[in-house]
Amino acid sequence: MGLLGTAAKVAVASSVHGRVQRRQQTRWATQDAAGMPAAAPQAVPQAALPATPPAASGGGMLEQLKQLGELRDAGVLTDAEFEAQKARLLAG
Repeated sequence: MGLLGTAAKVAVASSVHGRVQRRQQTRWATQDAAGMPAAAPQAVPQAALPATPPAASGGGMLEQLKQLGELRDAGVLTDAEFEAQKARLLAG
């Protein structure tokens, strides 16, 4: 599999992960507002978590912004999602 194929798979996985995470956050916020007890999250063993890469350099940030733009242009991200992700990247 080439670099572009891998990048496309990563982009799709990242998009799906972001959507699931936003949906969960919205559900939890609704439960908190309604006073319903939230389900206790399962503890994840530290070994099961993926290793986080070191902080991205300026070149890495530029590459990520470029990928975000491509995802927006392809219709994977909405303009609001693009702006939110761009702000998150630029913030640090």
